[in-house]
Amino acid sequence: MTTSEELTRVHAFRDDALGEHDAVGLAAAIRRGEVGAAEVARDAAERVRAVEDRLHAVQVYVDDPAPAVALASPGAGAAVGGFGPGAFAGVPTFVKDNTDHRGLPTGHGSAAFTPRTARRDAPFVRQFLSSGVTVLGKTRLPEFGFSPTTEYEGAEPVRNPWHTDHSAGGSSGGSAALVAAGAVPIAHANDGGGSIRIPAACCGLVGLKPTRGRVVPNAQSRQLPLDIVSDGIVSRTVRDSAAFLAASETYRRSPKLPPVGLVEGPSGRRLRIGFLSDSPNGVPTDADTRAAVTETAATLERLGHTVQPVELAIDPRFTEDFLVYWGLLSFLLGVTGRTLGTDFDRQRMDGLSRGLRETYLEHWRRTPGVLRRLKRTQEAYAAAFRGLDLILTPVLAHTTPRIGHLSPTVPYQALVERILAYVAFTPINNVVGTPSISVPAARTTEGGLPIGVMLSGRPGGERTLLEAAFALEAEQPFRRIQDM
Repeated sequence: MTTSEELTRVHAFRDDALGEHDAVGLAAAIRRGEVGAAEVARDAAERVRAVEDRLHAVQVYVDDPAPAVALASPGAGAAVGGFGPGAFAGVPTFVKDNTDHRGLPTGHGSAAFTPRTARRDAPFVRQFLSSGVTVLGKTRLPEFGFSPTTEYEGAEPVRNPWHTDHSAGGSSGGSAALVAAGAVPIAHANDGGGSIRIPAACCGLVGLKPTRGRVVPNAQSRQLPLDIVSDGIVSRTVRDSAAFLAASETYRRSPKLPPVGLVEGPSGRRLRIGFLSDSPNGVPTDADTRAAVTETAATLERLGHTVQPVELAIDPRFTEDFLVYWGLLSFLLGVTGRTLGTDFDRQRMDGLSRGLRETYLEHWRRTPGVLRRLKRTQEAYAAAFRGLDLILTPVLAHTTPRIGHLSPTVPYQALVERILAYVAFTPINNVVGTPSISVPAARTTEGGLPIGVMLSGRPGGERTLLEAAFALEAEQPFRRIQDM
């Protein structure tokens, strides 16, 4: 007998070449010759097709992944120790549709223009491809990545595989849905206000936002007065996120940051961890989320770490300033949109994008003060970290909403109020440029949806974050959708 929970839960795990491997395990199986890269790509494509009619996560497919598969033959580009170029040789994946991949159109989730086929790979895609991944296509995102949910005015939303009535998060919602459902082990994501960590939290995944400059900078964000975007992946295991970072660093290591190397598990170091359950901007946390963070704090204490309350005294205008800056991005897109497509029409941008643009036009004279205050946030962040190694918080102020709650069809003022009551923790790391990671921690009391918690670190502190995440994963193994 089929239960209502089975009708709303979607996954693609089966007895095929991918099995239940994460990316590290699958790459190792390919290197050992236990499965072939072509077989893995074929089975991954079948898995995607099996769930796509319910998840709506894919924007476009690669016509022929064979050239990428050929590079994943055993030993091709393999590095000593299994990381570095070739770390993920043969692992199927997707690129988010706001980043150029040669031969595929880049649509940015927008109906305001007709996408053009990219002639070359974006710098980050070249870095990602150096790990040996096989790209099967591109994943959907909300228009220009502005929303914390992947929903549209005139198209099907991306749905959460744990419960298809709920959001998969945003803006990397398509990537998170495919990885959570088991269609591929990892997928590209990027984060300008929480867009790696939010969908990771919604879909029960690991989502690491690296330090600003850790991976190859995004070409567009480098031209902004404040670069808030970092690229990365969403994954089902901490070791996949750690291996991704090590491979990326082997391709190109930032001279301004301490090296991370390959992190393979918890360290024996006892950490001093700050604990914050309510947002510094005054947004309260709901009961399920508060319980998840409190239980995680208790787990860290059991592991021997010192956990203590911390205050993050950011400027009370931070939320409003970030909203104005978000509006500046929408305004700039409206001005420069013809570089994306000659038929670009800013009036065809969705309600959220148009509302953000109007917000900026109303407050544009405040731009110098907004930028000055946002940049000063690093002083408050550094002050909070005195005597601490990490800070533990929720990822989001409340649990994953149902489809429609954050839809761009909601009137703008009501929509912004809902977004600000939801996305209350993640933007600080984007403004300051510091690393943070979302890890699965619990499930909601109603519906069994994942709840993520967030660990944030000092600039360049990815190793400490990953070691702590490994410890949490070992102590409380992440729930798997195929076991529910």
